[in-house]
Amino acid sequence: MENVVLEMRSVTKTFGAVKALDGVDLKVYAGEIHTICGENGAGKSTLMKVLSGAYPHTSYTGEIYVDGEKCLFTSPRDAEDKGIAMIYQEVNMHLNISVAENLFLNDWFGKHGFVNWREMYAEARKCLDEIGLNIDPRTQMRQLSTSEQQLVSIARALHRDPKILILDEPTSPLTEVESQRLFELILRLRSRGVACILITHKMHEVFTYSDRVDVLRDGRSVAAHLREETNEDEIVSEMVGRKIESYYPERHNHPGDIALEVQHAFVENPFVAGRYMVKDVSFNVRKGEIVGLAGLVGAGRSETLNAIFGKTKLSSGEIYKDGKKIHIRSTHDAISHRIALLTEDRKTDGFVPGMTIRENLTLASMKACSRHGFFDAKKEREIAEKTFQRLNIKAPSIEFNVSNLSGGNQQKVVLGKWLSRDVDVLFLDEPTRGIDVGAKTEIYKIMADLAEGGMAIVMISSEMPELVSMSDRIYVLAEGELRGELTGEEISQEGIMALISKTEG
Repeated sequence: MENVVLEMRSVTKTFGAVKALDGVDLKVYAGEIHTICGENGAGKSTLMKVLSGAYPHTSYTGEIYVDGEKCLFTSPRDAEDKGIAMIYQEVNMHLNISVAENLFLNDWFGKHGFVNWREMYAEARKCLDEIGLNIDPRTQMRQLSTSEQQLVSIARALHRDPKILILDEPTSPLTEVESQRLFELILRLRSRGVACILITHKMHEVFTYSDRVDVLRDGRSVAAHLREETNEDEIVSEMVGRKIESYYPERHNHPGDIALEVQHAFVENPFVAGRYMVKDVSFNVRKGEIVGLAGLVGAGRSETLNAIFGKTKLSSGEIYKDGKKIHIRSTHDAISHRIALLTEDRKTDGFVPGMTIRENLTLASMKACSRHGFFDAKKEREIAEKTFQRLNIKAPSIEFNVSNLSGGNQQKVVLGKWLSRDVDVLFLDEPTRGIDVGAKTEIYKIMADLAEGGMAIVMISSEMPELVSMSDRIYVLAEGELRGELTGEEISQEGIMALISKTEG
């Protein structure tokens, strides 16, 4: 008989007048992968924060039972003591201490106030080996990439040997290869009887690994399925409350002249003198074209675009805009040449959390909002309203705080910030990371419309189907080097992986 390890009954959670959860029920069995699907704002993460003790029992109504015992968690520590571990969507680590210290926070090895560093580093090495992360445990967290930080947080959760493991968008910052490695680990945990609760927007993960699927919409439970008794179209329709005919829009663009060309780009590693993260990379993008940059984490994709945009230093190389050589030493230089960058982490450097939609949409357009040296509030509002309507940002008004938007609408605001000014080359670094299926289709439609209107777009994506479906051409990078270019019928997941695996020469 199946063993119910977790039951949540009639959980209701409000934030002021907003009801984030409305009588949600959840039942999870030992040794299963239980996926929770829903749009951004559906209540998935809120439900898991209730379960993990991040929201104490006095802040919501409803009941939680673990192994049949009613639980009243007042903190995450209470949940951990019951065998519940959570891996958050946003990496939550202490950046100024080492990997090993992060792995064993509040549980450092030693006696009488002294730390046994040798023992701690040795144990850290075992934890990292289990998830296939080959880094020095002494490395400061700040020096790791986002994906490496996420893998460390996963290792930290597994070290506690949980009976219930919650994974909130765990593969969001990971490549296909890293994601596959993570799921191999999750499958091993399932075989040991661990209940894994997975929140993901990636439908191929749902239907490859799930045993059961629950769907939330607007804070309510709307459906529960065994995986084999449902399909992707049904789940998506239940999530968004309507049927989506096609994820990817039809493309009718006709690429024109070369808008941007990069020749022999080198980017030095800021932490290791003489070592390069990008080595002799050349590529171009035409007007009205979407060019994809494919590669694993550490391939040099983001480093290339960040250097071209002036966010970091381009060690050497040449940049041509509309056939003319240009020099970019700062982001201001790039913007003056009508180049824009939507970064991979919108919450870090995409928008300003405490500001309104209006203020964020016009951040890059202050000059256009000024007249004779004075700020023109009316002009600012006109620009913001136009972009707000153009991108169909779902909010009561442009005065709504951007922090209270769903992930998809936050991404639209970041994109709108650049579209509010005159831009003709757009870099998109993971444009749909952490947003739901419905919002993804809207972002894809915006991209297609921009390209059809003559915009030159360079896109980085770790989601192969997205890259293959939206790109006119794809450049493949590996270990900081350009391994090849795919066009037309050559564009496929197999083609990308073949070039990534190709050895130099």
